[in-house]
This record gives sequence, structure tokens and C-alpha cells, in this order.
Amino acid sequence: MLEKHSESEVHVDKVEQGPASSIAFGLERLGLIAVRAPIVSCIVLLALIVGAVFGIYRIKIDDSLSQLFRSDSREFRQYEEVTKKFPAEEFDVLVVVEGKALLERNNLEKLRDFVTDLQLVEGTRGLVSLFSARQAPAPGKLPAALFPAELPEGAAYDKFIETVKNNEIIRGKLLSEDGTLALIVLSLDPEVVGSNKLTKTVGDIRALMKEDLGDTGLNVQLSGVPVMQLEIRNAVERDGLTYNILGILAGCIIAIIFFRKISFMIAAAFPPMIAILLALGALGWANFNLNMFLNVMTPLIMVISFSDSMQLTFAARDRLIAGQDKFTAFKNAVLVVGPACVLTHGTAGISFIALQFSDSDLIRKFGEAGLAATIIALVAVLSLVPVFGVLFVRNEKVFAVKFQGADAGVQALRNFCYWIAVRMVGRPGLFSLIAVLFVGGLGVIYANLEPRYRLADQVPDKRQAVAASDRLDAKLTGANPVNVLIVFPKGESLYSPQTLQTIAEVHATVEKAAGVGNVWSLETLRRWLAEKAGSADVATLKEYVSVIPEHLVRRFIDAEQDAVVVAGRVPDKDSSQLLPIVDKLDTELDAVRKKHPGYEVAVTGLAAIAARNSANMIEKLNRGLTVEFALVAIFIGLAFRSWVVMFACILPGIFPVVMSGTVLWAMGEGLQFASVVALTVSFGLGLSATIHFLNRLRLESKPGVGSALAVERATVLVGPALILTTVVLACGLVVTVFSDLPSLRLFGWLSAFSMVMALVADLFILRPTAMWLINLHDKLQGTDKPAI
Repeated sequence: MLEKHSESEVHVDKVEQGPASSIAFGLERLGLIAVRAPIVSCIVLLALIVGAVFGIYRIKIDDSLSQLFRSDSREFRQYEEVTKKFPAEEFDVLVVVEGKALLERNNLEKLRDFVTDLQLVEGTRGLVSLFSARQAPAPGKLPAALFPAELPEGAAYDKFIETVKNNEIIRGKLLSEDGTLALIVLSLDPEVVGSNKLTKTVGDIRALMKEDLGDTGLNVQLSGVPVMQLEIRNAVERDGLTYNILGILAGCIIAIIFFRKISFMIAAAFPPMIAILLALGALGWANFNLNMFLNVMTPLIMVISFSDSMQLTFAARDRLIAGQDKFTAFKNAVLVVGPACVLTHGTAGISFIALQFSDSDLIRKFGEAGLAATIIALVAVLSLVPVFGVLFVRNEKVFAVKFQGADAGVQALRNFCYWIAVRMVGRPGLFSLIAVLFVGGLGVIYANLEPRYRLADQVPDKRQAVAASDRLDAKLTGANPVNVLIVFPKGESLYSPQTLQTIAEVHATVEKAAGVGNVWSLETLRRWLAEKAGSADVATLKEYVSVIPEHLVRRFIDAEQDAVVVAGRVPDKDSSQLLPIVDKLDTELDAVRKKHPGYEVAVTGLAAIAARNSANMIEKLNRGLTVEFALVAIFIGLAFRSWVVMFACILPGIFPVVMSGTVLWAMGEGLQFASVVALTVSFGLGLSATIHFLNRLRLESKPGVGSALAVERATVLVGPALILTTVVLACGLVVTVFSDLPSLRLFGWLSAFSMVMALVADLFILRPTAMWLINLHDKLQGTDKPAI
């Protein structure tokens, strides 16, 4: 075994030039430009880094909950129209107060004081709570408040509480049926929500919660779009720092352990770090917003660039040990390994291009950013690895003598790779058949994965917002709005009989819809006036609307009075469970549309948009991944100019995807946005090991060299670097498990698992498959001309 290894290492010198044609069409030679003037290159690099730092400061965070569904579709345009006409829900902080002693006299007094103090918080436009409720108006008089200035005591208080719990305006809407949960809706100024002032405003609200209700024993939590956005914003900022630190540490530690020289650690680990800085800076100058997907760009750049920087450093290190000077060693490393680096970045680029087929602006932007980062990472790695190697590697002759007989770590990995290679090429036909059957079986399981989406997956689940929403789901039928927009035809006013009748029928339909609750509209007020005041005339309705605070009226009546909203709420369920509710409601509203032609009646709201679009968008992404399999295989085959390579890379490319899908299936999970994007990107990145092996096999395949020996040599030469890079890449991606965002955690561990499975496929599927195809090629051609 040791003799075989020494043969492979000596053979390094004999294949430096390789075949005349480059699989990268000579693009790898870009890496030789900077090394001709390393000092000047470092000065240019320093200037670029300064520019990148300023670019990073330009990056803003997109914390919008609707970002995934932002597109040019009719549904989303309609949703945007509603949010412009009725912006309240986008700026509502939901304060959820819960406890069995909620309606005890002392607690109720403190709760009222808390509500009063909330109105003084800077940035508050108004609020709605159970204390907003009114008594039935006496003829000719304004309605009095339901809660008197001084609360009654004893039996009178108990009777009063029963009146409160039975009030039609607040029961089931602002106060749960059992009287243990109260909802306070705090409307914030839009300017506050869209700026850094939101942090202070939410902080002030939390301080009041502790000050006013801290000794009541009541549980108080915050939810609502502004709170969710703030939690997303904080998580994105916190995660970005975590990923940068942990990803960099993982790369440096593993590099120093195996290279045992600081100079090689710098050559291997610093180019990816600089690639991260340059890529993020470029995204900042290009006005990209940081969001839950772009937040993972840091570990992705690390994945893309570290794999190739390790391969280049390993190749240069082998040549130094073989006796070459550092300039020649790093130059030859670029010429031999560089073409594979270009090709790996090309396949990663195709993965990001595949995301352009998504209907989501967010995912398309992620694809654009990933493509730009891939190009920057390629140039950075090809240029900086040889530059740093030439500048920092010292005493290469001493190094060569020292490590020629004392390279235990790398030698152990080579022994392991050789052991696998010998067994895989021993019976290639059998192992190839097993691989086909195994991958085919996993593919059947993967095909049965169903699309999944929940709004809560976008929000940090270790913070208050999700917990508070869960309580609203349990006690007040849900926290997610489903709205029905009613736009009047020209000539019809808000208070015309036809309009009021349309609103009434839509309201009744929404109330009866299974799964929808907490329904509010102008009809709610009209019914209450008819029942309590005995007056249903338009004049009374107009009078009452005129005395309601402006911010409350805008919740259901447009400022131009040409449209209204009937607002309902649904629990935060999976989109597959919400879609039947939304579709059934939309179908039931057809009767209203037919009865009142000219009135536009449309079901909208974020929950409705998510339910309708998420499954279709995920399925499109998944189909794009299937197309990507074929495109990448053809791309690699054309680059190598070999049909053997094209077919050899298919099984190992598909295996990580279907294996990851099988794990999701075993866990009872479906295909979410994060998982299908992770698999799409991981497919392109996972082929890095395949391409580097095939490139080395191409160089080892010479007339007179048996195919089995060529496979063994290629495995021994590239295997250690592939194993090490996979470990580093998996560590760089798995750090996302520290995120508070469920979608980011899923993206991280699934991508890391896919990378490990790509290594397994490279070692146990690619070797026998390539060997079998080479043997088939030789039989068909009847010649010893290399198949690759």
C-alpha cells in the first residue's frame, strides 16, 4: 500500500502539463495574473477590502413577512393594494395578556392603567382593547364607555364582569370566551415601524409590561407584524455575526491541524474569508437587502470557496514536498487543479441560475446574489491562494525534507482513500447496479414529499411573537388575518343601501366559513347599533362612525370611502390546511358576486397569499431542480468532452438530494422553501468533489495506464482534500443550527447533511460507476485511448 502511495506522489511531477485542452477553456490562468506581482496584488486587494467594508455598511435588512411571495402576480398586487388602503395590520403590535385571574378587580385596574400608559408610548397612533367597548347609545346621545371610571365591588362587580364577557363587540375578539385572555391592539406610526425607532418603541412597551403588570401573575407577550419584523431583524443581525465567526474558526482550525504550518493555513483559509468580505461588499454596493435567505450567503461563500482553496493548497503542498520551489508549485497547482475549480464554480452558478425560475422575487434575488458571490469567490480563490502561498511560505526545502517522511495526518487519509478505491474498482459492475437500485428507491421516496409552509417558520421561534400567536390561535381563533376586500363600483357610496347590503352578506359569509373567526367590519357596528340602540338607520351609523377615532375607522373603511374590508383571522396552520379554507370561502362568495355585480369581492391577506402560492412555488422550484440535474450533467460532459463523464456524474449528483429528501420524509417533514433551496444549491456545491476527482482521473488516464490504477491514483491524490473540505464545509453550514429562525436552521443542517452525502456518493458511487463506464467505453471503442 505504501509503495502505491509513493508512486502516486512521484507521478505528480509527470503530469503537470496534463492534456493539451483545458476543461475550463483556459480560464484557470486568471489565477496566474496576480502571482506575477504579489505585492502590487496585495495593495489592490487592500483597496478592494476598504471598498467592500463601506459596501457592507450599505446593506439593509428586509424583514417583511411577505417577502417570500413578493412577485408580479395579480394576487400579490391585490394584497399590496389592500395593505396600502388598510395599513393597520402592518403596523399593529398585539399585546396578549393571559391568566386565570385576568378579570379580578385589582388586576383589571392595573390592566386599565397599563392600557392608558401604552397610549403615551412614543410612536403610538392609538389602540383597541376591551376598554374601548361602549354601552348601547341612548337616543340623541353619544354612547358611554362600557367600563366606568370607578369599578363596582362585590356582587355588583361580578354582575358587571358577566356583562363585559357577554359584550358582542369584544367577546371572542378582544376577550376570550372564558375571560382568561385579553388582546390589546396597539397601532404604531408607519415611520416608526420602518425605521430603527421600532427597537426603542417595542423596548418601551416591554418596560411598561414589567412595570404595570409585573406583580399581577399575568403572562404578557407581544406579537404582531412589527414585533415579528423586529425579531427577524435582530435574528438576521445576530446570525450573521455567528456564522462569520464560527465558519472562519472552523476553516482555520481544521487547516492548521492538517497542514501544521501557519503559512498553509493562511493560503487555504484566508482567500475564502476575503471572498466573503468582497462578496458582501459587492452586494451592499448593488443595493441587495439582507434577509432570511441572503443571511446564509456567508456560509455559502465559505462552502464555495474553501473547497477549491483547500484543493489548490493541497496540490501545491504535494509539489513542495516533491521538491519544487514555491512559485513553481503554486503555479502548477493552478494549472492542474484550477480547471476543476472553474468548473465547480460553474456548476454552483448553474444552481443559482436555476432559482431564477421561481415566482418569488426573494428567491430570485437570492439566486442573483449567489451567482455574483460565486464569480467573486472564484476570482478571489484562484488569485489569492498562489499570492499568499508565494508571500508567506518560507524555507520550502526544509519543509520538503521534514514532511517527506512525517506526514501522518494526510497519510492516514490517503490510506483510507486507497482502501476504498481498491474495493470499489474490484467489482464496478456490481457496485454500480447497487447504486442505481438504491438511488432509484430513494428517488421514489423523494417524489412523495409534499410542499409545506407556515408563516411561523419565517419568525424566530425562540422569541415571544410565535408563542403569543399560538395563544391567539388557541383562544381567539388565530392571529393571521384573512381579509375580504370589497371595492365599490362607480356611482355607489359607502352608505348606499346596495353597498351596505353587500357588506352585510360578505360579513355573514365570512362568519359562517369554517376555520375563520374574529370577524370585523362595518357590519359589526351596524348590527350592534340595531340590537342595542334599536336603530339601524344610516344617519345613526354615520354619526357613530364619525366619533370613532380615525385610526380605528381606517381598519375597515378606506380613506376615500370607495372600499371596505371584512377582516377575519385564522390560525397559523400549514398552507395545505389553510388552502381548503381560503378556497371554500372564495367559492361561497360567488353568490354575493352574482347578486351584486359591479362590486369587486376578493379574498386576500398574507395567510391567503401564502396558502394559494406556497405549494405552487415550491413545486416549481422542485421541478427546476430536476431540470438542473440534466443541465449540470450536460455542462460537465461538454467541459470534459466526454460522454463517460456526463453519465458518471449523474448518480453521485442525485444521491445527496434524494437521500436528504428521504431524511425529511422519515422525520415527517415536507418540502419547504428553505429545504428545496438548500437542495438546489447543495446539488451544485456537492458536485465539487465529483469534478475534482474526474479532473484528477483525466490527468492520470494515459495510454498504458490501466483504468483501475488511474482511479486508485486519482482517489489517493484528491481524496484527503475532499474529506477535509467536506468536514469544513459541513461545519460552516451546520453553525446555522444556532439560529432562532426555523427556516435558516433547516437550510443549514440539510445543506450540511447534503455535503456529507455528496462525499459518500463520491467515494462509494462515483468510483465504481466511472470504472464501469470506462470499461464500457473501452469495449465499444476497441482502443486504449483514455475515456476521460
